[in-house]
Amino acid sequence: MLREVDDLDQPAHSPTAPRSARPARVQVFERFLDRLAVSPYPRAILLYLVIRTASVQLLGMLASKHGETLTDRLTAWDGQWYLRLAVHGYAELPGTLDAARLPYPDAPMAFFPLYPKFVGVVMWLGADVVTAALLVSALAGLALACGLIRIGRCVSDQGDRAGFLLVALWAGAPMAIVFSMAYTEAVFCAFAVWSLVGVLERRWFLAGLCAFAAGLSRSTAVVLVAVVVIAALIAAFRRAEERMPALIGALVAPLGVVGYLGFVAYRTGSWTGWQDIELRGWNTEFDFGAETWDSVVTRLTGDESVFSTLTVLFLLGAVALAVVALCIRVPWPLALYGIGVLALAIGTRGLPDAKIRFILPAFPVLIPIAIGLSKRRTATAVVAATVWVVLGAWFSAHSLTAWRYAI
Repeated sequence: MLREVDDLDQPAHSPTAPRSARPARVQVFERFLDRLAVSPYPRAILLYLVIRTASVQLLGMLASKHGETLTDRLTAWDGQWYLRLAVHGYAELPGTLDAARLPYPDAPMAFFPLYPKFVGVVMWLGADVVTAALLVSALAGLALACGLIRIGRCVSDQGDRAGFLLVALWAGAPMAIVFSMAYTEAVFCAFAVWSLVGVLERRWFLAGLCAFAAGLSRSTAVVLVAVVVIAALIAAFRRAEERMPALIGALVAPLGVVGYLGFVAYRTGSWTGWQDIELRGWNTEFDFGAETWDSVVTRLTGDESVFSTLTVLFLLGAVALAVVALCIRVPWPLALYGIGVLALAIGTRGLPDAKIRFILPAFPVLIPIAIGLSKRRTATAVVAATVWVVLGAWFSAHSLTAWRYAI
């Protein structure tokens, strides 16, 4: 009886009071904190930010050594096109030239619209164009990191270890500096990862909508769209309960890339309008890998720089990892997407030094490494990932400060 009286006399706000006696808003906040503490997403975001910050700092050091500013490097080359598109749209831009240095007003349409539109939205909120562009890339990178955790759960039985390793390996990969630049890679890869999460988890609306958005970001989306459509049609055929969502996902997925290519075709008066712009503006076209093969042979047999040789070795390493991914039976949508991105990058003529950036969206080739390291001791995995990140950060910084046309 005495214990009952003591319990009744105890104030409701006492630290030992039962949770049910606390205000509802306090309970909701406490549940949120509990979930946050066990959620892998904040840790994935932190890991991504640490790696990307270290890489950007190294770039800043090398840029200063070469008499350049960090901002100039983060907005270099295609970044200038996207900044101008964010401000002016697809109106005729002054000074647009083709590969022969002749005036070419259609050149801006080589660049897909979603990233500059996102930049424009952030500018509308009050940021200048450079800050807005870099912020969009940074936020997209955070979404990308969270998506890789989900991918890791689908490919490994090691909890979230494989997912964290995927975050580290991709955030620190050679040329991953573009995730921190005024480029489309972060936005495209974020949508690509979450679209593939939708495929693996049979969330067809998610898969279709993210593929649609990816199709407004980069031409590489044709590979992603093909994977989503094939997977959705298979699901619609095999599972009656998924038929309608899968068919809707398959219908929505291609609309982004098809819609933009159709827009360019209308503006240029040619069904191959976008391809024509790529060829005239950048000497880029699909040649089934002829130029890539010549470049690989020349660099492996000639007196080339260390950087050129490393570029070739990374490219060959990606191909080897794609084969390993098939051998260890990585889920076929991931394997098909990764191989498709590699094939598209290798089979396209133009800027051979930029191939490492072009294959960056093929993240499934890193899955065999992530799975292998996830089964090792933590110290071994941390050391291996750290070495990879340091190498990738140096390669990225060197390519933007001491090399030409590597991005």
